[in-house]
Parts: sequence; C-alpha cells; structure tokens
Amino acid sequence: MNAQMVFQRYEIKYLMTRRQQDAVLRAMEPYMVADDYSHSSIRNLYLDTPQFLLIRRSLDKPVYKEKVRIRSYGRAGMDSPVFAELKKKYRSVVYKRRLSLPQRQVLDCISGKQPWPDTQIGKELAYATAYYGSLSPAVFLSYERDAFHDRQTGSFRMTFDTEIRFRRDRLTLDSDTSGIPLLGPDQVLMELKVSGALPLWMVQVLSEQKLFKTSFSKYGSAYQTMLTTPQGGMLRYA
Repeated sequence: MNAQMVFQRYEIKYLMTRRQQDAVLRAMEPYMVADDYSHSSIRNLYLDTPQFLLIRRSLDKPVYKEKVRIRSYGRAGMDSPVFAELKKKYRSVVYKRRLSLPQRQVLDCISGKQPWPDTQIGKELAYATAYYGSLSPAVFLSYERDAFHDRQTGSFRMTFDTEIRFRRDRLTLDSDTSGIPLLGPDQVLMELKVSGALPLWMVQVLSEQKLFKTSFSKYGSAYQTMLTTPQGGMLRYA
C-alpha cells in the first residue's frame, strides 16, 4: 500500500450546508484538483479503555491529546491491509503516525498476542497500547469522503465528509456502515489541512459564506451521543 505514513499539519474544521459546499466547490475550481482516490468510504475502529479514558481526556481539551485507531478505505477483510494510526495533537498542530498491516495482525498486536513491528512507528504504537494497558476497539465510525489538493504543490488539502455514523457493536472493518448519524442530512464537515497560512482565495470564500471554524470531533461527538442513547449507542441505526 503506497501511502504517506507521517503527517504534521493544522486541521481546521467547518460545518456547512450543502448550499455552502456548492459555493466552496465552485470557488476552488481554479486552484484545487481531486486526489487520485478522490472519493472513499472511510471506516475506523477507535481504540479506548473500558472507561473511555482517551476520549474523556480529549473532550477536556488539554494542551496534548492523542487517539489510537484502525482505519481502512473501503471494506477490509481480516487479511486485508489496514492502517494502525496514532494521532496526536499538541497546541493545535496535528501529528499522525501510521503503519500498514493486515487487520488480523493489527488486532493481535493490540490484544498482545503478537508484538508490534520493530520499527519507529511500531514502537510508538507499542508504547501507547502498553501505556493505557487495556485498549480495545470501542467504536466503529464511518463516513463518505471527497478529497482535493492544490494544483501547485499538493501541500494544501481539503476534504468533505458526509454520512458520518457510528456504532458500538460489530467492531470490525469488514462490515456495513450502518450506525447512528452524527450529522443532519443537509450537513457537511469540511476539513482544511495545511502546514501554514490559508490561501487568500480560501479566506475570501469562507468570509463570503460566513463559515467559522468548529472544534467538531467525530469520535468525541459519538461518545457524547452514546451518553444519551439507549444501551450506550447500540440502537436507532440509520
């Protein structure tokens, strides 16, 4: 799997309507192009302790926070390659480290049945899983994503996420994407991924559409929904 394994950037999020998304798409046409895999159905397994320690700490908005997850781009069987990811945020800067392994091997590494690979990222994942002691898949979370990058350098990226859903059962990436929705039918989550300042044209369209950044966290929103959903978020699938 040929993909970037280390990221360092700002990730700025905006909740918008479909009408606002159409306006952004029109404005970006001269500057942005679709990624090679422009549309993907992203599936995640977020790891946490039985007490949901990681997400509870994250929602407290500390200076430093981290998440551990397994991700695939589309349905992934137990022998299919997936990403094991360690995502950290320090003073608004996002650092993401990941490696690609078969899903079965990742789950065995998490459970302690076999060691993580003897690489720098493998050691970081081993430390994180050992530090928290009892990590296991806690939430399945999926969404549809359209991704774009700037025409000149590719360093500025934009993604649009829709159909964000989660559930607490059937915690495998080899399953459908049914679950409890986190967005309304007319809502879209846009993320701007940038290492420096936003392009001027992007600032202008944000102003014109009256779009303001939000601190929306997919896993955080899922956890907060779980607290008020029957049986901890296992009912009312869409």
